Amino acid sequence: AETDPEAIKANLIAQLTGAVRWTQTVKQMLADGVTEFVEVGGTGKVLRGLIMRVDRRVPTSAL
Repeated sequence: AETDPEAIKANLIAQLTGAVRWTQTVKQMLADGVTEFVEVGGTGKVLRGLIMRVDRRVPTSAL
């Protein structure tokens, strides 16, 4: 684990300002064999909706 305060600061800035690779991540998960996505908590509309934008054929559900 990182303990240097300057490195922690730099990593945090990179995390907060970097691009979100949602589409790429979901596509890779599908390529790796994921067959269903389950959203836990909330209304079940946010993450399910984002996944449906990537591939409408993927089964999604919410708990």
